[in-house]
Amino acid sequence: MEFTQKVLRSEKPIHELALEYEINYAGKSRADIRSEMGRRINVMRDAALKGTEQEIRTRSGLVVGNGKKLYSSLSENSLTGPIVGKGIAYAVAIAEVNAGMGVIVATPTAGSCGVVPGALISLEENLQSKNLTESFFTASGIGLIIAENATFAAAVAGCGAEIGSSAAMASASIVEYCGGSKKQALDAAAISMKSYLGLACDPVAGLVEVPCIKRNAIAVANSFASAEMALSGVESAIPFLEVVGAMHRLGKKLPSSLRETSRGGLAVTKTALKIRSRILD
Repeated sequence: MEFTQKVLRSEKPIHELALEYEINYAGKSRADIRSEMGRRINVMRDAALKGTEQEIRTRSGLVVGNGKKLYSSLSENSLTGPIVGKGIAYAVAIAEVNAGMGVIVATPTAGSCGVVPGALISLEENLQSKNLTESFFTASGIGLIIAENATFAAAVAGCGAEIGSSAAMASASIVEYCGGSKKQALDAAAISMKSYLGLACDPVAGLVEVPCIKRNAIAVANSFASAEMALSGVESAIPFLEVVGAMHRLGKKLPSSLRETSRGGLAVTKTALKIRSRILD
């Protein structure tokens, strides 16, 4: 919990503390670490572009081209607005690239890979106020707090550990990108993660497609809503670290049927079982 304590005690922003951690952990220069983060951001951009320009078909054929559909339908009158709408489209696109065996960056997992880049790439494209690098370090810092105190594994603590963590990472990153304080970033992360406590991991046919891909989109909307609240001065009644602990404890209490085994929830509905039979038999 060394990094967690630094975040709680230091006056530095999360992105700076995360960068310092990476420098010390990897034994590389600040320039090298920033360059590597830039390379990973480019991989995420490429996945977003691919998924919005091409009709991605997942290996099972269960999901086809939803990222492109969403992106193509964006307009000034989009219900979710230009920033959130594009973020949702990018999140779906990146998650489809993952399910189609394309190259992505697990942020923090493959199943939740669209949330952080979807939100942040859209934010940068619409606001064009600064470079994204610091924001992704914010995300990595929030992720490190979760890693030190809980888990990212849905097999251990359900989907709250995956999609809940990614939403928390994205919401804090949005706050720091927009000039919010570290406290506001942590409040946003807490508000965001609280929405996913006890969330089942119930993938249809055992594939990271349904409901996983669309959950990436919903998590983007969640992250912007949480960031908006925190930036306006709304605080989380429960501190982020305690929310992380609650996520972990509650997730571990979920029955095994709801922790990535596809033996419960959506995975055993009548339609899901037909899909499983069609794909696997």
